[in-house]
Amino acid sequence: MPDDASLPSRPAPIGDPALRIKGLDHIVLRVADIDRAIAFYGDVLGCPIERRLPEIGLVQLRAGAAMIDLVPRSEDDDEGRNMDHFAVQIERMDVAALSAHLRHHGIDPGEVRRRYGAEGYGSSIYISDPDGNTVELKGPPEAAA
Repeated sequence: MPDDASLPSRPAPIGDPALRIKGLDHIVLRVADIDRAIAFYGDVLGCPIERRLPEIGLVQLRAGAAMIDLVPRSEDDDEGRNMDHFAVQIERMDVAALSAHLRHHGIDPGEVRRRYGAEGYGSSIYISDPDGNTVELKGPPEAAA
């Protein structure tokens, strides 16, 4: 497929306004060697470490406006899959409207929880795509105090 298409402007959003994607927030990768992964993403790609949660082995690296999160691979992880989940930023977190939209499409909206993402803490939910990939819908960041 040739890569010669040029878009004069961004396409208009489609679908239900309850779920409007702003962009990629973060991706969580399961890695066999955390130090090797930090060296690659840090030294090779230039992503600085932003945050560590040693109790779960999580290392979060800044990748422009998004983040790359690294977690140690466990023996229980499926060998063919090294992505834990990815998160997309959504314009707003209207839980009732978002839940209704997802249910309309046969998707369990899951539990709303406060989680850290590329823009800071905010509400999010996890859903699964048709292939079993976990997708986090990350709402706007909490207002600064």
